[in-house]
Amino acid sequence: MSAVLDTPVAVRRTAMDLLARREHGRVELTRKLRQRGAEPELIDQELDRLTEEGLLSEARYLESFISYRSRSGYGPARIREELNQRGLQRSDVELALRECGVDWQSLLVDVWQRKFAGQLPSDPRSRAQQTRFLVYRGFSMESVGRLLSGRSLDD
Repeated sequence: MSAVLDTPVAVRRTAMDLLARREHGRVELTRKLRQRGAEPELIDQELDRLTEEGLLSEARYLESFISYRSRSGYGPARIREELNQRGLQRSDVELALRECGVDWQSLLVDVWQRKFAGQLPSDPRSRAQQTRFLVYRGFSMESVGRLLSGRSLDD
C-alpha cells in the first residue's frame, strides 16, 4: 500500500524519489503526485521549493527528453509533439529543440540507413513506405523528399 501524501514532507519525499529515477517536468510530476493522493496546494508549495533549490528544472527535463528521444531515432516534429502533449510551454520546447545540438539531418540519414540499408526507393510504393516511416518518426517532408531523391540535405 502506498504512503499517504498529506504532509509537505511526504509530498517532497515522493517528488524527490521520482526525480531521483529520472528528470520530470513540473506538469508530469504534479500529475504523478495527484495520482498518489497529494493535495494540489501541497504539491504546488513543494514543487516551488524544489524549483528554487534547483532540484526540479524544466530546462534539464527538456534537454534529457530531447536527448533520449533523438538517440532513439526520433526527429524534431515527433519530439515537439510529445513534449506539447506533456503540457510544456511551446516556446520552451522550441528553444530547447534549437539549442539541443542534435544534427537532425545526420540523424535522418542514420535512421534511414538503419531501417532501409541505405537503399533509395526503386518504385513509388517503396518510396511511399520510406516516406511514411521517416515522417512518422518526426522528420520533415522536405528533408525526407531530398534524401529519397538522392539530393543533398544541405541545399
